[in-house]
Amino acid sequence: MAKKAAGNSKFMAPVQPSEALAEIVGSKPIPRTEVTKKLWVYIKKNKLQDPSNKRMINSDEKLKPIFGKKAQVSMFEMTKLVGKHLS
Repeated sequence: MAKKAAGNSKFMAPVQPSEALAEIVGSKPIPRTEVTKKLWVYIKKNKLQDPSNKRMINSDEKLKPIFGKKAQVSMFEMTKLVGKHLS
C-alpha cells in the first residue's frame, strides 16, 4: 500500500482562482497542481508555446490579464504570475 507523500499538502490544498484565471481553469477551488495542468492543456490546445523556444508562452486575450499584460512570459515567470491569481 502506497503512503501519501508528506509535505505536499500545501500543493494539494484547494485554492481559489481569480476571475481572470477562472476563465481558463474554472471557478471552483482546485489544488495548485490542477491549476498548472489545466493551464498547460489550454496553452497546448491554443498553440501558445513559442515554436522556436518552447520555454516561452505567448499570451492571448485570456492570458494577458494573468500575465500582467505581457505578450510573452517564460514558464518560470508564468508560475510566479499565476500564483498572484490564487487565494
